Amino acid sequence: MPLDHRLSPEHEDLRRTVEEFAHEVVAPKIGDFYERHEFPYEIVREMGRMGLFGLPFPEEYGGMGGDYLALGIALEELARVDSSVAITLEAGVSLGAMPLHRFGTEEQKREWLPRMCSGEILGAFGLTEPGAGSDAGGTRTTAVRDGDEWVINGSKCFITNSGTDITGLVTVTAVTGRTPEGKPLISSIIVPSGTPGFTVAAPYSKVGWNASDTRELSFSDVRVPVSNLLGEEGRGYAQFLRILDEGRIAISALATGLAQGCVDESVKYAKERHAFGRPIGDNQAIQFKIADMEMRAHMARIGWRDAASRLVSGEPFKKEAALAKLYSSTVAVDNAREATQIHGGYGFMNEYPVARMWRDSKILEIGEGTSEVQRMLIARELGLSA
Repeated sequence: MPLDHRLSPEHEDLRRTVEEFAHEVVAPKIGDFYERHEFPYEIVREMGRMGLFGLPFPEEYGGMGGDYLALGIALEELARVDSSVAITLEAGVSLGAMPLHRFGTEEQKREWLPRMCSGEILGAFGLTEPGAGSDAGGTRTTAVRDGDEWVINGSKCFITNSGTDITGLVTVTAVTGRTPEGKPLISSIIVPSGTPGFTVAAPYSKVGWNASDTRELSFSDVRVPVSNLLGEEGRGYAQFLRILDEGRIAISALATGLAQGCVDESVKYAKERHAFGRPIGDNQAIQFKIADMEMRAHMARIGWRDAASRLVSGEPFKKEAALAKLYSSTVAVDNAREATQIHGGYGFMNEYPVARMWRDSKILEIGEGTSEVQRMLIARELGLSA
């Protein structure tokens, strides 16, 4: 039976709504936020009022009752204009709120999800450490039980949405014990913002995503109730692998949006820019570059929508998510490079969106699993590695 990734009327309505918001609200303002390295609170609040942070969550918890395909559609349309805003949504939903939705108790869901779905607060996912990025099993942060409390010590790095004025919590992975063979048992624990001993560093100075929030976190004898354990003790590793599998679909949608945004800007510029008495878009060399860019963006879209459809229908999707993330992130970098070349000297000027896209693209081959990790996962799913 042939695959059909055309959007339903409901999904198409969502796409058009977010497209309009991205061009009318985000585009005119985001450049200034980006250059000031400033978090765009009013834009994020408007996204909350639109229900974007609640897209894939049930209505009983304040969500919109949608699915992961809806989230991907919103991310793609936002990233066509700006990736800082898109990654704020992606991290807030797939890394911040989704762990609570997937593994939280009913009490935890009712306490946190309604405020996260409305955009009143953001959640963050504290996984990466200075010595444990792709090797998440190398986690050094510890959580020791002391009566009715967990005592957490350690640090995390590169954590998105972790230090804004509206950050409400960080879900932290920590070693809570050892197996008889000495292997670490990793658990996930909710740490509310402002908990004593929980310190958030100043924002990183980054190459891209400059209007998003990324910080280093440290935990010094941080005490939280035992009831803040998320999911089963010792199952944190399996939990965050599931979250990352899903998150790769979201990142792929974001990368596809950036790739398509490069096409949009290049077509516009090729029609407006004249050289030697005619638009540069009349030159076959430019036409072929843009045609190849459109081809790549189109195929990337098919990839992430296929993975999302499998997730929504309950089918296995790990390999497809890795394929989509690997391909779309590569495409984003390729299209950003070509768009900059088409723009010439103007492509190197920050006043042009393609300059942001060029700076924003590279991290897509690194975050939520490097391209090398994606290849490892794909090979494993093909039965080629132990």
